This record gives sequence, C-alpha cells and structure tokens, in this order.
Amino acid sequence: MSPLDLAASRPPGALQTPRDARTEAPAPSWRVLGRLTSPTTKPWAIIGETVVLPLIAVSLGILLHPQDPLWSHSSFPWAWFAPVVLALRYGPLAGIGGAGMLLLAWLLLNPGGQTAFPKLFFLGGLILVMVIGEFASLWLARTRRAEAVQRYLDQRLEFLTHQHYLLRLSHDRLEQELISHPMAMRDALGNMRKLVTADQHESDHLCANALLRLLAQYCQLEIATLHRIADGKVETAPLGTLGEHTPLSADDPLIAHALETGQLCHISQSIAEHDSHSRYLIAAPLTNLNGEHFGLLLVERLPFFSLQDETLQTINLLLGYYADSLSVQSLAEPIRSRFPDCPPEFAFELQRLWHIRQISEVVSAVVVLKIRRQASAPDLACQIQRQKRALDENWRITPDGDEPPESAPAYDFLATLMPISGASAAEGYLNRLEFWMHQRSGKTLAEQGIFGHILLLNKEPPLAIVQKILDIAHA
Repeated sequence: MSPLDLAASRPPGALQTPRDARTEAPAPSWRVLGRLTSPTTKPWAIIGETVVLPLIAVSLGILLHPQDPLWSHSSFPWAWFAPVVLALRYGPLAGIGGAGMLLLAWLLLNPGGQTAFPKLFFLGGLILVMVIGEFASLWLARTRRAEAVQRYLDQRLEFLTHQHYLLRLSHDRLEQELISHPMAMRDALGNMRKLVTADQHESDHLCANALLRLLAQYCQLEIATLHRIADGKVETAPLGTLGEHTPLSADDPLIAHALETGQLCHISQSIAEHDSHSRYLIAAPLTNLNGEHFGLLLVERLPFFSLQDETLQTINLLLGYYADSLSVQSLAEPIRSRFPDCPPEFAFELQRLWHIRQISEVVSAVVVLKIRRQASAPDLACQIQRQKRALDENWRITPDGDEPPESAPAYDFLATLMPISGASAAEGYLNRLEFWMHQRSGKTLAEQGIFGHILLLNKEPPLAIVQKILDIAHA
C-alpha cells in the first residue's frame, strides 16, 4: 500500500497532536552514535578532524610502538587508518591533509634524519588515500542527489495528500450540507486561489478574510484572527478578522505552544497539560513547503460541539491548502510576471525542478505535443492530457488569433512537465502515447497529426524553457 493510501485510510479523528510528539520515547543510543559518526559540513570541524585524527594515530603509535611510531617498517601501516578514514568521510582533500599530518609527524620525530625517508611507505599510502577519496567523493555526490530527489518526492506526496483529503471532505460536505451551503468547497477554494494569484501586495488582506469566511462556513468559527509571522514573532495587527475580536495576547501559552511545536493546538491540550489559562480555543500556524511559519490562525470563539477532531482536521487541511497556494504563487512569480498565461502550478514545479537540477544535477523533461484539431475527435487534447502521470503538470496552449484558412489546419499544444525524468523517460512517454493511439484508432501519432518536441531542463533556466514552449506554440 502506498503512503497516499495509508494517509487516506486514516480515520478523520486521527490527528497527531503536540502532546503525542512530546510523549514519544527518547532516541536510542545507536541514533545518537550515528549522529556523532556522520560527516559534518562545517569547514572548521572538517579541518579539526583532519588535524586531530592523525595526531591520535601518531600518539597511539608513540604509546604502543615507540621505536617506530608510524609503523613504517612494520608488517602493516596502522597509522594510515587516520587519512583513510578522513578520505572516506570527506573526500580526497581531507585524506591528503591527513597524509600531510603524518609526514609532518615523521619529520618532527626524525629531526636529524638519522633514518632514511620511507618513500614507498608514504607513496603507497598517498595512492591508497587518493583512490579511497575519489571513491568516497563519487558516492557522496550520489547520496546528495538521492537525498534531494527524496525531499522533492516527500513534498509532492504531502501536497497530493492535502489534495486528496480536500477532495474527500468536499464530497462529504457536498452530500451532507448541499441545501444549507449553496457554494461547494471546490468553488470556495477556487475563488480563494484566484485571490492568491492576484497582486500579492494588494490581496494579502483579501486572501486572509476569504480564508476566514471559508473557515466560518465549514468550521463554524465565530471570532478569529489571522496574523503574519515575521522573524519568528507574531505581528500585532491582524491580516484578517472574523467577528469582534480582541487585541492580540502575544504571551498567551497556547500561542507559544503552537509556535514551539509547529502544529495546531487547542484548549483541551492546554488544560490536560496544566498550562496557564488561555483565552484562545485554537492556535494553528501556517507552514509553507520549506517548513517555515509565516502565519498564525487564532480562534477565540466557536460553538461548543464544533470543537471536535473533524473540525480540527478541516482547519488543518484548509490552512495547508492556503499555505500551499501562497508557496506556489511566490515561487511561480518570476515566470508568471513575464509569461502570465503560464499556469501557476506549471511555473511552480518548473522552478522547483530547476532548483533540484542546480543542487543535485537531476534532469527533468518537458514534452510539447502539437495536436491537430479534428472534427471527428474534438476532445483529443483533453484525452491526451488525462494520460499524464501523477507527478506531471500540464499546460494546454491554444494559440490566439483568427481561424486559419481551410488549407491550414488549426493546432492545439500541450506541454507536459515530467519531474526527475530525462530524455529516455520522455521518449517512453511518447511511446506510451503511440501505443494508446494505435489501440484507440489504429493509427500512429503522426497519422493523427500529433507531433512531439522534447525539451530538457538541464542547462537552460525555466524562463528560457517557457520561451521555447511558446515559440513552438506560436511558430
């Protein structure tokens, strides 16, 4: 079962509260040891290890084998373990630095040069360290690349989980409260997203008030405020208000608890943990895709029977959708400001994948399909659009202008962004479409008037890729 299916099978009341997180068992000793032995990224720590480990090896040699501390004339060169360990942890440069420390130690232990310099001892050790360091550098790069890809997939899974829960909640609410709520949740979320995609400087208050109205409609909030968080502090002036609220109480224990845990907190937790009295019922931070808090929802009043797990879950999901929308808008703004017709989701994914390309050299692909309009299959572009994978993003382009003459057929264009996929994956997508078209009509893509172009998000930035897509569409 996939993680998304596991998330979907979770009952509505199964919310992880900060109390659950605080009562978890302490980390076992092997995890602490793992953190101590894992490589660091701090330059001063690397330099310290490069100096200290060879000194420890030499000190042990002086203690255990004083006549030959470096074991240069022994059956095994035990002192070279220190440069080898450094090369394995940090690459060839650190290993060579450790070898230099051993050379310096030999010169200090033999100031008069009474013994001949062990050339083969140091030459063989240096070659060994360089080979091991090159091997370690290769696998460190692969590990960083895999970690970057995994972080991206985790973010996409969380985003898709939010969408799945919202779809299920919208369906349930539509069935149960269609008469009392003439506007479906999907319409309300669509209106809120339109506000988010407007001019950000002018629409912050509009978006906040729209979110509070939506929460009041589906969660029965009566008095609530939404505040911006800047530099880890909650701003006093609210972005949006609902009802007759009171001024912000910045030292409220529920606010401190929510900011500390980064999760939704409610009054029953405060009572159970014997905290001082709070005048808020719910405090929920708004967290973007990078885990940064940029907003805080404070609820002062709602009906007694509404303070339940289903209501808390709905608040969490709506806040997550709002936070995701703001993240999409901020990252997509450089592309949207120049190409306003580009969908925010497409521009957002393009920017994130370019960041993945820069830090981990993982290539993504964009497949642009030129689809001839046909009277026998007017929805062909829509059918192809439904063939995309779960992680892909589509941008359907219909060139503007007058209808072409009869001798020149009209075309639609469909750009499909394929994350973490190279040219081979794009070719596989075209082959899959070819097989689907052959099963559907017995014809090839070319015979149906469908032609593909593959663009790689490799060396050119997102703006250049979007310009190429539009050049293909308007050629």
